[in-house]
Amino acid sequence: MVTAIVHIKAEVDRIPEVAQTIAAIEGVSEVYSITGDYDLLAMVRVGAYEEIAEVIPGRLNKVPGVLHTETHIAFRTYSRHDLDAAFSIGFPEAD
Repeated sequence: MVTAIVHIKAEVDRIPEVAQTIAAIEGVSEVYSITGDYDLLAMVRVGAYEEIAEVIPGRLNKVPGVLHTETHIAFRTYSRHDLDAAFSIGFPEAD
């Protein structure tokens, strides 16, 4: 699993609409409104690095109201949530 963290500047009066549109893009797992220099943060999780180009410049950057993005690729995952998902391969849990 490849994870990208995308900071997004959006037109201020369209932030909720932009966030909802981005959240509906396949590969985007979460969208947060944030404080600071950017308006939104999107978590993109895909199976291969090549898919990042399809999701971010291919779809996310083309959402009306998106003004600028800055993308960071994660090298390793330390979150318990992500580790649990990575090791969950569909076997039933032992009793």
